[in-house]
Amino acid sequence: MKPISRGAGAPITLGQVLFCILLLVGPAAPAASAQEPEEMEATLQKMLGAIQTKSLANFVEDGDASFRAGMSQAMLDGVNTQFGPRLKQGYSVTFVGRLNQQGYAVYLWKLEFKDGGDDRLVTMAVKNRKIVGFFLR
Repeated sequence: MKPISRGAGAPITLGQVLFCILLLVGPAAPAASAQEPEEMEATLQKMLGAIQTKSLANFVEDGDASFRAGMSQAMLDGVNTQFGPRLKQGYSVTFVGRLNQQGYAVYLWKLEFKDGGDDRLVTMAVKNRKIVGFFLR
């Protein structure tokens, strides 16, 4: 970068000027998605509750048409059989991060069960604020 002369003393670079402007302006306003992990966690909690109660309507409520059509009561019953008892004993979720993949926002949570057994990774794919995929790995 070419230095900008400031008279006596060392020259100031353009990078230093831009840095000072950023300091004066302050940090950028939080992105609209800054609250999304919390919003999506509320959806996650609702879906985990729906697994426990075998409520297909609650499980697919925030999903897009394809997600709703692709999930059946038999599938939810199977997930309940595998995870329902463990969920009922208690669990905690920890937000791990968000990925941008092929136009989808993919939210990741660590699901820890109070029974001390294996943790699970929960991935929730979202597009246009609708659930399009949900996986317990």
